[in-house]
Amino acid sequence: MASTAPANQPKVTLYWLEQSRSQRILWLLTELDIPYELKIFHRDPKTHFAPEELKRVHALGKSPIISVQPIDHAKKPIIVAESAYVVEYLLDHFGGEAKGLLPRRWKEGEEGQVGGETEEWLRFRYFMNYAEGTLMSLLFTSLIANNIKNGPVPFFIRPITNTIAGKLHSGYLSPNFSTNFTFLEDQLKTSPEGGKYLCGPRLTGVDILMSFPLLAAVEEGVVKKEKYPKLVEYTERLGKEEGYLKAVEKIVEIEGKFELTPK
Repeated sequence: MASTAPANQPKVTLYWLEQSRSQRILWLLTELDIPYELKIFHRDPKTHFAPEELKRVHALGKSPIISVQPIDHAKKPIIVAESAYVVEYLLDHFGGEAKGLLPRRWKEGEEGQVGGETEEWLRFRYFMNYAEGTLMSLLFTSLIANNIKNGPVPFFIRPITNTIAGKLHSGYLSPNFSTNFTFLEDQLKTSPEGGKYLCGPRLTGVDILMSFPLLAAVEEGVVKKEKYPKLVEYTERLGKEEGYLKAVEKIVEIEGKFELTPK
């Protein structure tokens, strides 16, 4: 599935994997209005791992991956992997600041000075790292704990797996979820200019990056509105963004359905 890139614009290809963070990149491409080619990959139905074919694109075989073919076709395509790096690359090269998806870096008259950065940009840089480095690692640990608890084991082993999963939740996950979701609730309360998004009044690449872990957490009931009203409101707003819905529609059009996470 492809849209035609103008001759004077690099060609972008997104290697999209079902039930993965690559959906955020499709959303970003939609927001940036970039012509792209979409190559679809499916998980192994038993292991839920990405297919081996993705390793032909990047050695780690993970998604999201994009390739960018420069205008000069004599040059090799640029392969970009890792969600935050992909987001940064696309914003840097395809008008992210002009479209408001990348906050302005410097306060007027303080360009290049330590402390001259705007609050919006400082938040942007922080949450670009936080989304994958902190929040996603917690959600992966939660997924592992749930798999230990619900995995197919003999009945006499079940008490052991339940105990392991329970200790993971009570000793590590629950306190860390509480700390992080309270932090995010407070960050939304203090958003610059009273904004509805993490970096201010406008949607940025950071909100798109944060969408996957937060939508998954709300879907799984990890984040509840009674305790984190602003965070749930924000997450639900992301799921109703026009660009997000268009990206979902694109996958439904091709695949017949869209699932955020494995069921």
